[in-house]
Amino acid sequence: MTLVAGVDSSTQSCKVVILDADTGLLVREGRASHPDGTEVDPEAWWHALQAAIADAGGLDDVAAVAIAGQQHGMVALDAQGRVIRPALLWNDTRSAQAAADLVREVGAEAYAARTGVVPVASFTASKLRWLRDAEPENAARVAAVALPHDWLTWRLRGFGPDRPDLDELTTDRSDASGTAYWGADGYDRDLLARALGHDAILPRVIGPGQSAGTTPGGAVVGAGAGDNAGAALGLDAAPGDVGVSIGTSGTVFAVTEAPVADPTGTVAGFADAAGAWLPLVATLNAARVLDATARLLGVSHDQFAALALEAEPGAGGVVLVPWFEGERTPNLPTARASLAGLSLGNTTRENLARAAVEGMLAGLATGMDAIRTLGVTAERVLLVGGAARSAAVSTIAAQVFDVPVAVPAPGEYVALGAARQAAWTLRGERPAWGIAWERDAASDPRPEIREAYDRVAAQRAAELA
Repeated sequence: MTLVAGVDSSTQSCKVVILDADTGLLVREGRASHPDGTEVDPEAWWHALQAAIADAGGLDDVAAVAIAGQQHGMVALDAQGRVIRPALLWNDTRSAQAAADLVREVGAEAYAARTGVVPVASFTASKLRWLRDAEPENAARVAAVALPHDWLTWRLRGFGPDRPDLDELTTDRSDASGTAYWGADGYDRDLLARALGHDAILPRVIGPGQSAGTTPGGAVVGAGAGDNAGAALGLDAAPGDVGVSIGTSGTVFAVTEAPVADPTGTVAGFADAAGAWLPLVATLNAARVLDATARLLGVSHDQFAALALEAEPGAGGVVLVPWFEGERTPNLPTARASLAGLSLGNTTRENLARAAVEGMLAGLATGMDAIRTLGVTAERVLLVGGAARSAAVSTIAAQVFDVPVAVPAPGEYVALGAARQAAWTLRGERPAWGIAWERDAASDPRPEIREAYDRVAAQRAAELA
C-alpha cells in the first residue's frame, strides 16, 4: 500500500491525515493544538506539526506529503532565516488602517485588476504595511516574507535557521493569491514594496502537481495550499458547487474557470489549488458565534442544537447580527454584535439559539449572493467545517440558502485536500477519490429569514459607516 499524508495547519490546531494513495481511504491520523491569539510565534506551528505527525504514527512509510495552512498570516524572516516577530494572523485587525491606506494610495479598482483582491485587514500586504508603520526597525530587517504553509513546507524540507536558504521557500497559486501582491501574471513587486517599504525574497510559486522537493527522509513534498483551496480540493468541488466552510472563520467559495475581480473588495478573486480560480468571501464570525451563545445559555452543543430546532423559522422575530469580533464581510473591523427584535413574548432560550444559527448562516448566504453578482453560478452548497455537523446548522442552512444544501460526511477536508495534492504530486495525475455524504442535497427556503436579517444588518452597518 502506498501512503500519502495531508496536513491542515489551521488557526486552532494542526491535523495530519494519512491515506491510501489508491483509494483515498483514511489509514491513520493525528493532531496537536495551536496557541490562542491573533499573533503567534511560528515555532509553535512547527512544534505542533511535529507532534501531530508523531500522533499519526510518523512519516517513515509515507511516500508524499503536502501542507495546507491558514491563509494570509505574515511570517517575516531575516537574512539568516530567523523569524523576526510573531506572525500576525488573518484575524488580527490592527492592520485595518494599513489596508485602508493601501487602497487609498493605489485605488480599489487598480488593486482588483492587478491582484484580484482589494486589501482588508486580513491580507498579508496590509500586515506588512502595518509592520512598516508600527515597527519600522523590524520591517527594515525583513529579507523574506512567507505564509504559514510556505514556512512549514520549508521547515519540513529541512530548511530553517540552521539551514537558511531563503531561495528554497516555495508556495502555490492559492496562497500567493491571498497576499494582495500576486496576480495572474505573478508577483507584483511594486505592491510588495509599497506595503513593506522595500523588496524582499518571496516564495517561488509552483503549480498543481509539481514538487517542492523532498523531506530529509525522502518523501516527496507537494506545493501545499491555502486552507480554503485545500478544502475545495478535498471536496473535489467543481463549477456550480459553492463551498461553505464554518470554522473559526466562515468562508464561501466557488470554483470557476476564469478569474474574477471585485473592486468593492467583498469577493476575493483567489486562485485554487488545481489550476482554476476560487472567488471567495470570508466572515470573521462563524462557529464561535454558536460557542458564545451556547455558553450564554449554559448548554452543551447538542443541547444548543436541540433548542434552536424547537424554535420556528425566523426565531419569533429575534435577529442576531453576529459581528462579535468586528467583521470582514462587510468590512467593519470595529463592529460589535447586536441583537434586535426582542419582546417580552419572544425572548426565549429557543429563539436566542435559533437567532444565533440564522444570523451566522445569513451572513454566509450574503457572501454567496456577492459571488453570484460576478456571474458565478451556484447550483449546490457543500456545507463543511466543525459546525456543519450540528443538526441545527444543517437543517437551518437548507432554509437560509436558496439552493440545495448537501453535507459531506464528517472529515478533515483541508487535510484531505492536501493529501489529494500529495498523491497528485507523487503519481502525476489528480486522484479520482470519491466523496461520502452525510446528508444529500436538501432545500427548504424560508426567505423571511434573510429578509429580516438583511434589514437589521443594513441598519447596523449604516450606523457604523
